[in-house]
Amino acid sequence: MGMTVPSPKHKDWKILYRAAILEPNSYAVPQRVFEAEEAVIARGREIFYRNGDPQEEEELEDALYALRAFKTALQYNKAA
Repeated sequence: MGMTVPSPKHKDWKILYRAAILEPNSYAVPQRVFEAEEAVIARGREIFYRNGDPQEEEELEDALYALRAFKTALQYNKAA
């Protein structure tokens, strides 16, 4: 089989991840986190079903963990 090309929506998961983590506007952060999380999950599925790169798979797991921790911290700060 030839090279698999990730869909354009999901291949930019790293850009979306960085945008979420570095977003200076606190009102925009939840949407950025949501978009990044969706892209990371979708890319993870692509890799899983296509036997993709184990290194990227690990990066995706780390990113998802960080996004969820970030989201939890945001919710905690709002409640405080």
